[in-house]
Amino acid sequence: MAYDVIVLGSGPGGYPAAIRASQLGFKVAIIEKESLGGICLNWGCIPTKALLKSAQVFDYLKHSASYGINAAEPAVDFPAVIKRSRGVADKMSRGIQFLMKKNKIDVIMGFGKLVGKGKIEVTGADGNKQTLEGKYIILATGARSRQLPSMPIDGKKIIGYREAMVLPTQPKSMIVVGSGAIGVEFADFYHTLGTQVTVVEFMPRVVPVEDEEISKELEKQLKKKGITVLTNSEVTKVDTTGNGVKATIKSASGESVIEADVLLSAVGIAANIEGIGLEELGIKTEKGKISVDKSGATNVAGIYAIGDAAPGQALAHVASKEGITVAENIAYLEKKFPHKPEPIDYNNIPGCTYCSPEIASVGYTEKAAKDAGYEVKVGKFPFIASGKASAAGNTDGFVKVIFDAKYGEFLGAHMIGQGVTELIAEVVAARKLETTYHEILGAIHPHPTMSEAVKEAVAVAYGEATDI
Repeated sequence: MAYDVIVLGSGPGGYPAAIRASQLGFKVAIIEKESLGGICLNWGCIPTKALLKSAQVFDYLKHSASYGINAAEPAVDFPAVIKRSRGVADKMSRGIQFLMKKNKIDVIMGFGKLVGKGKIEVTGADGNKQTLEGKYIILATGARSRQLPSMPIDGKKIIGYREAMVLPTQPKSMIVVGSGAIGVEFADFYHTLGTQVTVVEFMPRVVPVEDEEISKELEKQLKKKGITVLTNSEVTKVDTTGNGVKATIKSASGESVIEADVLLSAVGIAANIEGIGLEELGIKTEKGKISVDKSGATNVAGIYAIGDAAPGQALAHVASKEGITVAENIAYLEKKFPHKPEPIDYNNIPGCTYCSPEIASVGYTEKAAKDAGYEVKVGKFPFIASGKASAAGNTDGFVKVIFDAKYGEFLGAHMIGQGVTELIAEVVAARKLETTYHEILGAIHPHPTMSEAVKEAVAVAYGEATDI
């Protein structure tokens, strides 16, 4: 079976790559070993947001009296919460099936492995094998939970994110190791539903990739809710011989043992690049990722890599853009696209964390901007001063913006608060358009909205604030 383009993996990088290639006139096949949509749609981005929405609704009901609404004492039907999440994921996966059919893309179910130049062998669930040939191959194999020797995932007492989404019963207590996006989202979800949660973070602060003020505010909010947060701490051993787990935790103050029903390992991800034929073809890798150039090409002609398997940020929207860019690069080589696609600006990638309060950020942190040699102007607007936030009853958090003092360049923005993941796109677009503070202040923001906080933070940075 011969194709112009074969995509290995149907996650948020693979399926847009396949669709864009088909739109550009190529004959395309996509190979998937499990479910269309990959981890994001089936076990990541989408079902976790469904879980968090259920937690948010439960939290609203518990605090309905503060809105003048007297509701009966709410109760959690944990299996129903899980069932709703799986239903949302299944619906999205079926949507990808429709898109494949609509775009005339052949879907080949099975495990794909490179077996020669332009050749992939696919082993189906029944063990039968077939070989596909493609002039161009896009590797979009994604990633899985990273495991540490001190806490090997057994799927029962030591779990990864997949198991955390489908536990049969709600645990009374949980230890979450790692406070990146996955860790704090699950910590918030389970705590809101009534599980006693302890977060253990090796680094000095939670969400360590974020601006320091964001980390400080989130830790304050997590502790305010009743979540135990241990930073500068490491799990050195986990005993699973009893009914639950006993985790030995080493910190600056010494060693301690914490008991819980279950431990969630959220210490990052590892790319799925084993067993797919990289070594046989001499495809270069570095630090557990497939090495690529600015166009997504590997060192072997005709083979590209995108998403979590490649070196860029491990985010669904990055994978999608990389997939589309690679498809257009291939089309440019084949004279089916009028120009070489613009390289992705990896310093203008928004990051979002959907715990409560949410976190959203893009560009330089204040420290990174200063380390890069910029003289900065910083503005911060707290949601306590926002009319919309007060009306909504969610005044925790703030918007922080960073500008180059010399030219007014928009260097970065960092937000924490209710719904801020919906606000960050304004800053991404502004930075893409090389907007300065002047244009943000000149753009009238609707009142009352949370989006006003972006403009107000800019006004604070330049001494023009009227609402704080």
